[in-house]
Amino acid sequence: MKSHATVSCTPACTAGLRGAVLAGGLSSRLGLDKAGLRLTEEGPDLLARAALLLRSLGLPPLVVGRQHTDFDWIYDATPGQGPLGGIVAALRHAQGPCLVISCDLPFMDAPTLLRLLAARETRPPAALYTAFWQPETGHTEHLAAIYEYAALDPLEQGLGRGLLKISRILPAESRHGVPYSPQGSLPFFNINYPADLLLAKDYLRLKTKEDKAP
Repeated sequence: MKSHATVSCTPACTAGLRGAVLAGGLSSRLGLDKAGLRLTEEGPDLLARAALLLRSLGLPPLVVGRQHTDFDWIYDATPGQGPLGGIVAALRHAQGPCLVISCDLPFMDAPTLLRLLAARETRPPAALYTAFWQPETGHTEHLAAIYEYAALDPLEQGLGRGLLKISRILPAESRHGVPYSPQGSLPFFNINYPADLLLAKDYLRLKTKEDKAP
């Protein structure tokens, strides 16, 4: 799995944008609080890593779904409604567009998000969000995406109707898509199950060995 190459982004790419880290999940499939996980002893936990990544890009980080002592935070719009409640809460709070990432993406990186920010600059007027998608499968990465403020109204309406899947509320034609290949899928690897956590730790161990090799 390889990451995308670095893409430059002018300061205008982040003007008026807020960064949001979704951290309200119950981690029931993992059996551990994923936001507080550390993949290495010396590294930050997953939530802090995501927030610091946004900050490094000039985006003020907002933790959505739980209290936090080091970053601004708010609760989900409607607890128990999955990522959708967190996205709605972020847009309401920011009163503007938000770059949203989930806290359980241990390999999300600055070059990937810079590519997303740069792509947003070329979005059509009707686009409600800019998101990565995989042409081979049609899968859209809704939890590594930029949502325009205009998306708030349809998302709130969907939430009110009990629709929890973003793809059922925001149709594909309202998406400004940023394609990626299976070979570039590493930044979108997420931790949901114990096996995912083990795989992430094994990957880091192997990468560390490779980096130290002469």
